[in-house]
Order: sequence, then structure tokens, then C-alpha cells
Amino acid sequence: QVQLVESGGGSVQAGGSLRLSCAASGYTDHCMAWFRQAPGKEREGVATISLVRITSYADSVKGRFAISKDSVKNTLDLQMNSLKPEDTAMYYCALDTRTLYPCGRMPEAYNYWGQGTQVTVSS
Repeated sequence: QVQLVESGGGSVQAGGSLRLSCAASGYTDHCMAWFRQAPGKEREGVATISLVRITSYADSVKGRFAISKDSVKNTLDLQMNSLKPEDTAMYYCALDTRTLYPCGRMPEAYNYWGQGTQVTVSS
């Protein structure tokens, strides 16, 4: 069965970088995405990547974050640079097994989720 396990979260000063990784097993070759959720906020789409590696980003992270897939390691990664305090959130890896393209930007499009990894950015 599909399993998604995130890692790489932690605490960092503003301006710093983190790289999140989602180890995937089972069916993983449709749309995948990173979401984040801060306390009291709606779950927000951060970045998506399609089967053929077409990517999209939230305006708030464009130019700072990069989503990628490693087919050898079977991981979904999120490189986060120039981090800001407003990036503080729980970050989740997600998979939509039904859609090839375009990838959804809303959480309800995704039917498999990881457990989340916390990212905290201090000023």
C-alpha cells in the first residue's frame, strides 16, 4: 500500500534553508504535492509536481522553494531557501492517485498523506 513519510523539518533562523524529504512506497507516479498548515490557519498548497515533473508553486514561495522527485530514491523533496517566519508550519507530503495533470492545489484533491514534519523559522 501507499506510504508517505516526511523528514527534514526543524528550527532555523530567518534567511536559512531546509530540505524536506518524503520517502514514498507503493503507487507514487501521479500528482504529488507539499502542503503546510499553521495553527488556526487553513491547509495551504505549497508546491505540486506532476508525473512528468511539471511544477507549480504558491505565490508566497515562488523563487524560494523548489519541489523535485528522485525516481531512484523514491523521494519527493522540497528545497526551502530564504526562509521567513511566516513559513513556520507543519509541512505535509501528499499524493493524488487519480490525476495526471493538472495537479490540484486544494487538499481535497489528494488521497494519501504523510504524517507531517514541523518547520519553525525564527526572526
